[in-house]
Amino acid sequence: MHLFSFFKAALGATALSLMMTGAAFAADQGTPAEAEAMVKKAVAYIAANGPEKAYEEFTNGKTFKDRDLYVFAYDLNGKNLAHGANPKLVGKDLIGLKDPDGKLIIQVLVELSKTKGKGWSESFKFRNPVTEKMDDKVVYVERVGNTFVGSGVYKK
Repeated sequence: MHLFSFFKAALGATALSLMMTGAAFAADQGTPAEAEAMVKKAVAYIAANGPEKAYEEFTNGKTFKDRDLYVFAYDLNGKNLAHGANPKLVGKDLIGLKDPDGKLIIQVLVELSKTKGKGWSESFKFRNPVTEKMDDKVVYVERVGNTFVGSGVYKK
């Protein structure tokens, strides 16, 4: 009986440890509410500092980066203006960019920005800057004049 109690306690401790590890892992990822708040903060930053300074901060600064969350900006033709996870994309026309499943990414975000002004995208696959893996992602965007700003969350 004593041995059974030991194993029962050990199993309970292991289960608790696994649950806490899962909770810690989840805390390492941005949430939809945090992504939306980051976009709203970025829109306010553009209004206060101008697009040029804002795009530089989004791409090279630390203010708009948190775990796997980052800000990006595009014009309404699909040209990248700022990218917090991959500065090499800045200046590139990415309107035809597709995920590994063939889903258009930027074109969908442009259309969402043009038609609704703000909102969440459908899911697509994109490189997670923390894990370096292709993960499902949804993006929140807000239109700012002839551009839009976005941030997204990865689903595991």
